[in-house]
Amino acid sequence: MESAEEVKPYNDKEAKGKQVGEMFDSIAPAYDFMNRMMTGGLHVRWRNKALKMAAAMLHEGEPKMALDVACGTGDVSFRLHELFPKAHITGLDLSAGMLKMAKEKLLQMDSEVQNHITFLEGDCLKMPFPDDTFNLVTVAYGVRNFEHLESGYREMRRVMKPGGVICVIELSEPANAPIKSLYRLYSRNVIPFIGRMVSHDTRAYSYLPESIAACPQREKMTALMEKAGFMDVTFKSLTLGVITIYLGKKPAKGGTTHEQNE
Repeated sequence: MESAEEVKPYNDKEAKGKQVGEMFDSIAPAYDFMNRMMTGGLHVRWRNKALKMAAAMLHEGEPKMALDVACGTGDVSFRLHELFPKAHITGLDLSAGMLKMAKEKLLQMDSEVQNHITFLEGDCLKMPFPDDTFNLVTVAYGVRNFEHLESGYREMRRVMKPGGVICVIELSEPANAPIKSLYRLYSRNVIPFIGRMVSHDTRAYSYLPESIAACPQREKMTALMEKAGFMDVTFKSLTLGVITIYLGKKPAKGGTTHEQNE
């Protein structure tokens, strides 16, 4: 099986990062609708559950600085502001098209929100932030799109303060074989068909299930996070295993891994 880094949206010649940026530029206007349609609105529950778990890990309570990597149209960034209204939230994404949607949403909000959220275009593998900047780093449905997954984790760890928390929300395949078969039937046939109709991108929603299947999941993902230098790494799978939440901390020195499943 191909690794997550080898699965690319359009072709085998160009770098994955460039193709991912172009893909999200293409589907940006349809992205929020497709999220609601594909998950039946459960993505909101998953997001809220993950951020609640992350908040519980923060020793100092409300973070002063939070970073939302691969922020897309800004849903996680806006929810972070609701949870931590005094924190400054930075959303980073490589897609100008997705950031345009996020910034349009931000302009519709009051000045208090606008003063606490900033959206920037940038590469998650070379982020424009100093070491030890953020108390909390989130990335929702983004790590499987990284051109180099371990390097992406190491870069996120670099910009986190010691003791800071990382929260990853990622799509996954169910572990149960019969459920996995039904999931693959839905994700590899129904979603690509609707995606082509709505977004008019013939490959984006076929790339989606391919990238999910190739991405490390559950124990393999937590092992990769530990290899990248995180400690107290945990995971929790939800909704029959179609979504998995990963949490960890930036340590002063190494730690242990504990696994959870639901």
